[in-house]
Amino acid sequence: MSNGYVVPAIVAVTLVTVGIGFYGLRLARTTSDFLVASRAVSPTWNAAAIGGEYLSAASFLGVAGLILKYGVDVLWYPVGFAAGYLALLLFVAAPLRRSGAFTLPDFCEVRLGSRRLRTLATVFVIFIGWLYLVPQLQGAGLTLATLTGSPYPLGALLVAVVVTANVALGGMRAITFVQAFQYWLKLTALAVPAIFLALQWQADARPAVTPPDGPTFRTATTVVVEHRATLTLPDGDIREVRPGDRLEFAAGDPVPEVSGAATGATEWLLPDTAGEDDRGLFATYSLILATFLGTMGLPHVLVRFYTNPDGAAARRTTLVVLALVGVFYLLPTVYGVLGRIYTPQLLVSGQTDAVVVLLPGAALGDGTTGRLLAALVAAGAFAAFLSTSSGLLTSVAGVISTDVLGRGSVRGFRIATVIAGGVPAVLALNVSGLDVSQVVGLAFAVAASSFCPLLVLGIWWRGLTDLGAAAGVLVGGGAAVGAVLLTVLGPPLTGWPATLTTQPAAWTVPLAFTVMVVVSMASRRRLPRDVRATMLRLHTPESLRL
Repeated sequence: MSNGYVVPAIVAVTLVTVGIGFYGLRLARTTSDFLVASRAVSPTWNAAAIGGEYLSAASFLGVAGLILKYGVDVLWYPVGFAAGYLALLLFVAAPLRRSGAFTLPDFCEVRLGSRRLRTLATVFVIFIGWLYLVPQLQGAGLTLATLTGSPYPLGALLVAVVVTANVALGGMRAITFVQAFQYWLKLTALAVPAIFLALQWQADARPAVTPPDGPTFRTATTVVVEHRATLTLPDGDIREVRPGDRLEFAAGDPVPEVSGAATGATEWLLPDTAGEDDRGLFATYSLILATFLGTMGLPHVLVRFYTNPDGAAARRTTLVVLALVGVFYLLPTVYGVLGRIYTPQLLVSGQTDAVVVLLPGAALGDGTTGRLLAALVAAGAFAAFLSTSSGLLTSVAGVISTDVLGRGSVRGFRIATVIAGGVPAVLALNVSGLDVSQVVGLAFAVAASSFCPLLVLGIWWRGLTDLGAAAGVLVGGGAAVGAVLLTVLGPPLTGWPATLTTQPAAWTVPLAFTVMVVVSMASRRRLPRDVRATMLRLHTPESLRL
């Protein structure tokens, strides 16, 4: 696909990002500026920045792609992603800010007084951050390759270099301005084309999203397969396709059934039961648990609450974020639904993550309007990669700087940023076929199984000990990490083993909570001596000045 507006749009977003970053550099001088923006970010600015970094490639590209591919079954993704901030508001936001910590490992030491637990938390922060960073860079490579035909590594390297430079030069102070701008750009980049797409659908006499005979190709289409799949053709023949295969379809031809995708109307509209043994129900509950509880364990989200002036500001920030994120998640659903009408070839090629960037051109044609809207969406997609990668890199670099390099200086932060950005860039160049939303969902599962229990029990239960916290993080978080590695690197699984590893939160989160409670009760003698004073500080409003 050739669109002369795409490259200028991406260049413009990149230049504006760098420009805002340099503006923030003028304000960043101290280590506190680099780590937590000197705790002086207002709730409105902070909420927009959180929205900017939280709405990642999985939100901008992946949710629409999942809805196109699987149907209503995956609507729990946007619901869970948004609702996670409700749990964050109720249980974590204000006490976490009152702790006075700079990072999650800092909180572990402040609350439980254990250097070993701090080291363990450092390892998990780095793992979650890198696991989340890889799909952002992968999404950048996919988007640029799809829209311009450029090599996949170019987009991944572009985002990695720009983000690393921005974070290294300006830290949290600069990134706050960048991410706030990019939230509004992403919202605009989806909302404006969505209006035109809805009008086009109306002009086309509102074609059915789920016709009784299944989706059809509206125009003659050539499909280049990107992922191995099994197709069931309309005449009943079964065909195995491999990457590189070219398939020709005439206008009006039915879309073949694709293995692993909900092609038929009934499959797409009804929740998946995965047979008669409740595997589908288990996977759904596991997904809800991971997205709802995982948000409060994501290091790049939590670090932004350290930038608020006080606990009350942290709560106000979370309320505004709920509104901003909730509005945004209405839009990817529209793209996924209309994608079944205008881009059904993506089901066959396996490139469902590209539906957002290809839909404007497919629905509105190759005219100026379609090209401009496609360029706007591409700019929004790159804003998603840049903003989320910036937040992740800042959180990981802060931990590496203070806990691995042990410097805690501006120079140490900059060195840590280069290290934190280099590793996921190398991984992204060697892994190009991962499902963006699936990998991000796994990162949520690891966060929900490690830091969520640690924060909830650490803030609300004075009986938590360092030994119990470490055991819970190791057992629950370690089990989730094992499931991630098996899903990404292991052989294909079927039945219950596949369900338990691809959606592990339903068993790893209760496991982590249980282990933390049991081991803490068995090691009561290890309670910190100052636990009462610490709990008082976490739960006392700043206005009382105790």
